[in-house]
Amino acid sequence: MPPDASEPRWRRLPEERPHQILNAALEVFDEHGLAGSRLEDIAKRAGVSKGTIYLYFPNKEELFREMIRTTIVAAIAAAEQMPDDGTAKEQLMAYMREYWGFARSPAFSTVYRLVISELHRFPDLSEFYINEVVLRMRQLVGKIIRRGIERGEFREIDPAVAARMMASLVGTNAMWCNKRQFFPHINDRTDEQVFQDLADFCLNALRA
Repeated sequence: MPPDASEPRWRRLPEERPHQILNAALEVFDEHGLAGSRLEDIAKRAGVSKGTIYLYFPNKEELFREMIRTTIVAAIAAAEQMPDDGTAKEQLMAYMREYWGFARSPAFSTVYRLVISELHRFPDLSEFYINEVVLRMRQLVGKIIRRGIERGEFREIDPAVAARMMASLVGTNAMWCNKRQFFPHINDRTDEQVFQDLADFCLNALRA
C-alpha cells in the first residue's frame, strides 16, 4: 500500500528516503540550479536532516549523478534491451516514441537546463554525463541506423552523425513544448503532432 501523501515525510519508511531525497533535489536544482543549491535546502524540502542525506549521498554532485542514473540512464538501459525484431524503421520509431515521452517530463526539463547552462562548471559531472548519456544514446541509435543501412531501409550516412542530429531535434522540440508560453510558433500543434512532425522529418531524412 503506498504511503499516505498527508503523512509527515520523516515518518515514512527508511527505504523510501533515497527516492524522497532525489525528488527534493530535483525540485531544488530546478529552482536554484546546481551551483546555487545547498544540501540544507534539499534536506528541508525532503523533510529530513542534512545528516540523513549523508547516509545515502556524500554531496550534491553525487545526488545529480543518481538523478541522471534513475531517469535518463535507466531509460537508455531499457532501450538497449529492446529485441532486434521488426524493421529498423519500426525499432527507431519505438525508440523515438520512448525518448519523446521522457523528454516531455519535468525531470528532463530540469536536467536539460542544467546540462546546457551549468555542467561546464563541473568537469567531473560533465564527463559522467557524456559517458553515461551522450555516448550511450549515440551508440544505441547508431546501432539501429546501421542495421537499417545494412538492410537497405536507410541511405548511406554516418550513424553517429544521424544519431546526434536526431537527439538534438527531439530535445529542442521537447523544450519548446515544455515552455509553450515562450514558443508560440508551435501553439497550433499538439504534442502528438509535434512528435509526428519529428518522426516524419527524421525518417524521410534517412530513407533510402
